[in-house]
Amino acid sequence: MTTTSSTIAQRILEAVMARKLHPGMRLGEQPLAMLFDCSRTLVREALLQLATRGIVTVSARRGWYVVEPTQDEAREAFDARQVIERGLIRQNTRLDKSAVTKLKQHLAKEQAAVAGDDVGLRSYLLGDFHVCLAECLGNRLLADTLRDLTARTTLIAMRYQSLHDAAQSCDDHVHIVAALERGDMAQAEALMADHIGTISATLRKPTDSDPLAQLRDALQPMPVEAGKPRSTRTAAGRSKTTTPRTNPSAPSSSPPQQDDSSYLGALL
Repeated sequence: MTTTSSTIAQRILEAVMARKLHPGMRLGEQPLAMLFDCSRTLVREALLQLATRGIVTVSARRGWYVVEPTQDEAREAFDARQVIERGLIRQNTRLDKSAVTKLKQHLAKEQAAVAGDDVGLRSYLLGDFHVCLAECLGNRLLADTLRDLTARTTLIAMRYQSLHDAAQSCDDHVHIVAALERGDMAQAEALMADHIGTISATLRKPTDSDPLAQLRDALQPMPVEAGKPRSTRTAAGRSKTTTPRTNPSAPSSSPPQQDDSSYLGALL
């Protein structure tokens, strides 16, 4: 198969939905060109496509990288999905049998993936359900829009540590399809609103809000207990141990105890 910029963009998008590419991950043109066995020009075209769709971005300092959505962008993405997905359901009166069959086939794959241990496939199928639903509701243009929005909300869920359980998401999808099959569009719309709203509500503050937090914690001075010997460096570069001053006339009550911390290296 001939590699095109569109196929490269699609592969990157699928990797995002499968949680294989994380927010902030760098996408070098040369490594991608080597992986896809194509020119850097073709890779750049693919990345430009994804940039216009809000999946990747570029800076003079960092090059190309996967977007890191802000809290405002996260809210806007979920609001957009509410408008599009609820609107799609509302404008339909009933799904035909072939559409219901297609959705049920997708649900069967979802349930198998949730029961399995392939996290990437599970994540991809849970997100792709919403794209499949838009296609079944008869709007391919909005299905393409939802594909991008679903990829963005996948990145949001990774960055903001969504607590929404995969099995719960799959169960929500089952109930939505059941309502659509009954022709109860109002119930299906309400279930979709709850589903998207619940995922949005489970987002937590990103753990990397302070980029220096991990380094700051690592470089905190080590606490020194009172009375413990402390090693210092002499002017000649030799290590010298200093101990707290004691009364030289006081009798020694017990022989000096060996400091167990000196054996830490052996334990590690």
